[in-house]
Order: sequence, then C-alpha cells, then structure tokens
Amino acid sequence: MGQQEELQAVDQLPLEIDGTVVYLPIVAENKLTVYKIAAEDNSIKTEEEFNVKWDTVRFNPYRGESVSFPIALTFNTEDFASPVERKMVVTSRYGWRRGRPHQGIDIDLVVGESVKSILEGKVRYVGYHGGHGKTVVIRHPNGLETVYAHLSKYSVKENEVVKKGQVIGKGGVTGNSRGSHLHLEVRYHGKSINPEYLFEFSTKEPKVRSDMVFVTRRWVTPRYHRSTRKSNIVLCTSMEDIERIKEEREKVYTVKKGDTLYRIANRYGLHISELCKINSIKRSSVLKVGQQIIVMNP
Repeated sequence: MGQQEELQAVDQLPLEIDGTVVYLPIVAENKLTVYKIAAEDNSIKTEEEFNVKWDTVRFNPYRGESVSFPIALTFNTEDFASPVERKMVVTSRYGWRRGRPHQGIDIDLVVGESVKSILEGKVRYVGYHGGHGKTVVIRHPNGLETVYAHLSKYSVKENEVVKKGQVIGKGGVTGNSRGSHLHLEVRYHGKSINPEYLFEFSTKEPKVRSDMVFVTRRWVTPRYHRSTRKSNIVLCTSMEDIERIKEEREKVYTVKKGDTLYRIANRYGLHISELCKINSIKRSSVLKVGQQIIVMNP
C-alpha cells in the first residue's frame, strides 16, 4: 500500500454543540470529502432548530430552559431588511427602563404602516400576548427568533414560511404601548438579546454585524444597559475575543474629584446596586479621591 496522504485543514468551521463551541476542520476539495463543509452553509442546524420545541400556542416554549454561554450564532447574510418602510428611528433601546427590563428596541412608525420580517424564517406564533399586544414571532434558520409587537393587524399565519422583507402585519398601539411604535425583540431559546449587538440599525443599509457572533451573558441581561442610550458595542467574533474579555473582566478604577457611584457605574455599564455589592459598600457611601473601586464588564 502507498503512503496515506496527510489531511491538511485549510480553514475551520465553528459549531455550537450542546452549548460548547467546537472547530471542525475544512480540507481542500481533493481531500476526503467527509471532512469538507462549506463555511457559508448554514443549513446544518436549520431542521434541528426549526423542530426544537416548535409551539404555535405558547409565546415562549423555552421557559425554564437554561442556556450555556457564550451563544454561537451564524448568519448566512450580510444585511437584514428594515422592519419598517420609513427611516428606522430607535425611540427606546434595550435595557433598564422605568425600573423594569425593556427586552427589545422600539422603532418609530404610524398606525397602519407595514411591518416586515428582518430575516427569512418560519412563523411560529401569531396572537395577543400580554403587554406585547398583537404579536408575531418568527423563528430563523440559526435558531434566533424575532418578535414584532403592538401590531394592529396580522398578515401571516402560524407555520408560514416568510422571506426577508416580507410584510407580516401592520403597526399599531395594542398591548402596553405609549404611542404607536414597533417593539422588536431578538431571542434565542427564550433569552432576549440586545438587538443592536447583532444588527446595525443606524446605517442607511441595515447590516448584520458579523457572519459569526458570540453572545456573552452581558448582551442578554437588560440591567447592564440603559434604554436611553446606545450601549458601547464590543463585538466577539471568535473564542479569542471571549478569552480577552474574560481577562479584562475585573478592573480597578481610581476615584477622581467629582466622581460618584452613579457616574462610575454608568461608565462601566453596571447597575449601581451591583457596583455596591462588588465593593461591599452602600449607596450612601462617601467616595474619597484616590480610593480604588472594583469594576467589572460582564
């Protein structure tokens, strides 16, 4: 027998298996094809993701399920469709709002205007859901679900396959809505994700931030964000990014003249109660110039 030719990987494909990210080698065309998978092919997970807890009755069929971090998400497109026909204007962001978590973003529109699916997918839920009012939930091939709330009219039905940019309903003020707007949420297995971490809403051409994104706990926790301002986006596109953030997680800040606990917490994207807990101090504690405060970027 001749000497067996050694397989040489030309690239790696990151995959999430049971919450753990593994890297599958991709070899050249003339090698053993059993190892070759096109990196842009996102169909591997499609059927599995569409079938997991598919429920057209419950808004959140994942209730009680735990999610491992980081969450690895792949996208087979560089852009997404604007959910509204007018220029996208974000009126309220993901984060803490009036003492409660706001788990999506609000986009300005007028009652009766068309609302569109931002990505291709399959309609999982159509119905009235509490504060969301009339709501449509669409599941996408990578496991994400997008939620379109406060609608006045539905244009799709459960189990219907929709295209990117397809009209799914009309804007309204149903549910707990202070004026007409679209409340848009992005969820993965029931966990809300800050939509602006995955998608760029402020550009003329709506863009997906990366074809591979790792979502850390920070981006699924509203209390680390403020609905009144855009969070500082530090995108993780590799496990190396994750490790770097872990190394930088604990920092020490030296108090300067004029600093307050609120100002320091706001600077590092923390809730003031968490900053107090980390440092074993009270909200009423008086800071001294030169004092060291432990801060974290979760």
